[in-house]
Amino acid sequence: MAKEKQIGKIAHYFNHIGVAVVALSAGLKVGESIHIVGHSADFTQKVESMQIEHEKVEKAKKGESVGLKVEQPTKEGAIVYKAAE
Repeated sequence: MAKEKQIGKIAHYFNHIGVAVVALSAGLKVGESIHIVGHSADFTQKVESMQIEHEKVEKAKKGESVGLKVEQPTKEGAIVYKAAE
């Protein structure tokens, strides 16, 4: 299995809407798969859409924070990896 690359961390999680804010340490594009690993989370999902400041974006770069709809609950501090294809 290919080694996954860490691309960010969960900065905040909005439980009532299932959205995580990811502080990126590498770029991310819509359509890529991510693997979220944390205290109570370990799941992989495809990035269906991203937002920066409530504006829909197709890609984000290192240093930006993006909002992502996540399929399972997660917690602040969980590590986000780019999933091995």
